[in-house]
Amino acid sequence: MKNIKEYLIPFSGLKIGKHQFDYQIDNSFFKHFNYDEFDAADIKVNIVLEKKSTMLELAFKHKGEVRVPCDLTSEYFNLPVKGKLKLIVKFGEEFNDENEELLILPHGEFQVDVSQYIYEMIVLSVPAKRVHPGVKDGTLQTDALQKLEQLAPKEEKKEKEDIDPRWENLKKLLTDKNK
Repeated sequence: MKNIKEYLIPFSGLKIGKHQFDYQIDNSFFKHFNYDEFDAADIKVNIVLEKKSTMLELAFKHKGEVRVPCDLTSEYFNLPVKGKLKLIVKFGEEFNDENEELLILPHGEFQVDVSQYIYEMIVLSVPAKRVHPGVKDGTLQTDALQKLEQLAPKEEKKEKEDIDPRWENLKKLLTDKNK
């Protein structure tokens, strides 16, 4: 994958201290990663880069929402997402990003690409099971649910008809005993 220019932070010209970078993430960002799980995305990402004499510390935060289908009903809804990530950047002989909290850049490097970290932070903040809030509180109205409700009373009547008559006689014995 190519570097996305907006997400390259040139740290060589920065003074020692804290520097803030803000990004607005939408679906076009995820297209660079061939990720199409989100119907839409509206996420604000804030990065605080603290430059020290021998290393960099990056603190990522994101908050927003992604439009995803419900795993139960397939209805789309806006799912709130938020998260944090810390990254330490040190300098060494060669590039190494095997550790998720430590990035080693070669000596002489003058910029850091934060796009992969933003991508992973957002994708990992989405829960594995996505359930529409209307399913949880019972307010979701869909064509499929309405059709099921129309069919449900017929099934209940059928269940009553399928009761074994011997059980009915036993129930009568219980009610007669209480009289």
